[in-house]
Amino acid sequence: MNMPKSLAATEVGETVRVVSLLAEGRMRRRLADLGLIPGAEVTCLGRSPLGDPSAYLIRGAVIAIRRRDAMEVSVTTE
Repeated sequence: MNMPKSLAATEVGETVRVVSLLAEGRMRRRLADLGLIPGAEVTCLGRSPLGDPSAYLIRGAVIAIRRRDAMEVSVTTE
């Protein structure tokens, strides 16, 4: 297994697996409700022209997540 990094550091087209959520409180709950739970597979589909937000494929749904929120998700490559 590779060293964990933030979801925001993933490259377009890269598939990663969620290790943990670093966020707390409401944001932690919101990210978990989106399917970002340990073990979930996430693919970065693209970035907006200015780089924020980014689109991710999470459990069959495409979700746009802001960079500052994606920084709170620890992931690893498979």
